[in-house]
Amino acid sequence: MKHSSIHLDNLPDEILLIIFNKLNNTTLLYSLLGVNKRLNKILYDSIFTNHLTLLRRKPNHLIMFQSLSSHLIYPLVDQILNRFCLEILSEIHDKIEWLDLESSSMERILLATNYPNLSGLGLYNIEAKRAIDLFSDETRFFDTLKKQIVSLIIDFDTNGKQTSTEYVYVSLFTHIFSTFTNLRSLKFGLSPIWCQLLVFSTPPSTVICSNLLELHVSLQRFIDCLYLVDGRFNQLHTLHVHIGVISSSRILINNKENLPNLRNFSLQSDMYTSEYDELIVPLLHRMINIEKLDLSLIVCVRKTFVDGYDLNINIVDHMRKLNRFTFNIRSESRFYNKFNLPLNGNIQNTFKDFKNNKIISCVDYFQDMNYSQCHIYSQPYKLKYYHKITNNFRGGLFKCVRKVELFDEHPFEHEFFLLIQKSFPLMENLTVINHKRQKNKQFRKLINENQEFSIIKYPHLIHLDFAQTSKDYHKQFLFDNKICLPNGVTVRMDYQIAKK
Repeated sequence: MKHSSIHLDNLPDEILLIIFNKLNNTTLLYSLLGVNKRLNKILYDSIFTNHLTLLRRKPNHLIMFQSLSSHLIYPLVDQILNRFCLEILSEIHDKIEWLDLESSSMERILLATNYPNLSGLGLYNIEAKRAIDLFSDETRFFDTLKKQIVSLIIDFDTNGKQTSTEYVYVSLFTHIFSTFTNLRSLKFGLSPIWCQLLVFSTPPSTVICSNLLELHVSLQRFIDCLYLVDGRFNQLHTLHVHIGVISSSRILINNKENLPNLRNFSLQSDMYTSEYDELIVPLLHRMINIEKLDLSLIVCVRKTFVDGYDLNINIVDHMRKLNRFTFNIRSESRFYNKFNLPLNGNIQNTFKDFKNNKIISCVDYFQDMNYSQCHIYSQPYKLKYYHKITNNFRGGLFKCVRKVELFDEHPFEHEFFLLIQKSFPLMENLTVINHKRQKNKQFRKLINENQEFSIIKYPHLIHLDFAQTSKDYHKQFLFDNKICLPNGVTVRMDYQIAKK
């Protein structure tokens, strides 16, 4: 970059800061540190040196497999890694407060220099056993580091090579609290991959930490969450949990003590639960001083829908200090039929007292399957997926969503897929579940011949699932000239239907 720096030197510091703030800190330091004294002075600023991410993330094009993460983690290329370890890190070592590292290069980076002000550490794509070995290192350097770290992120192997057992994850979780004696914040195993979810066969008696203030963790069962709020983390003010299965356990836990220090709670589960009233609501009642609450749930086997009245009576009225309540709840019921099904307007009216949020609701009745659903959520929509979208979907802009599932007993037509395109501009995974033949096939033929109709484009689509559709959708997506798919899309379909 020395030969190119003359162009940068012609720019004032204010403009350089604007440009540099748009760039990746790792790339910036590798490219420009050492070019000249003026650039060095700018790059020594804490904006560029206090948080370094010394790894590479690449999108995973096999995201249809639930056992893999949406991104793969790799080390820096050798040329960049060598320069950081041999030159850059020792030059800025006292300015570094946080390091994000991956498994294969983490020890080399940690041993490249001393980090007197390092207080945060993120370890990615690491096997649990490897993390235990690293934390068990008794050298003077690691002993000092263990006392410095107050914030820790552990994200396990995302590249599909994980071999650790459930016991090893529990062992690591236990080991962390005996190793990092000043730990204040822990994010542990944030992946939804089932085999990486924490599960305690018995209450983890050795896990006690009065220093911990913030915990983010993924758990297999609801009872594992109850273990974590039984008083072992008595100063905890923020708890975010992702739970695989919310159901009753044979193990009896009588802990009903209030959680007066908890101020921020988030609960997410992607699987159906029939025990919303029996398990979730009583837990929330213990959080008497909660200020921020976020719920993402799928509730089933319940007579009535979860609506605004229900949330007010069962949750909000028990939380006098609550000032921010966000939620995404889909409830299903077999109690309703086409005669007593609440109108969407009725459901929307139950939120008239929710003055601080814009609430969206959508009610559907599936006559063939004899059940109904009600989806309610506060905006902005934050989840990376949106399931069971029907023809009643009213659209919007969902920039966070990557995975979409369409389901209905009435056929999806061209206009509906155009609405999906506009609503989910970054969609990568699309599943269509609809066995009804399309009604407007002749109209679609006219669409193909008419240049005035809009072409539907899904530019980021990676995977398309047609395993549970009629063959009309095969023809529409794979042969119509009014739907444009990117190269390399994987398609899943029923061969018996496709060959007809």
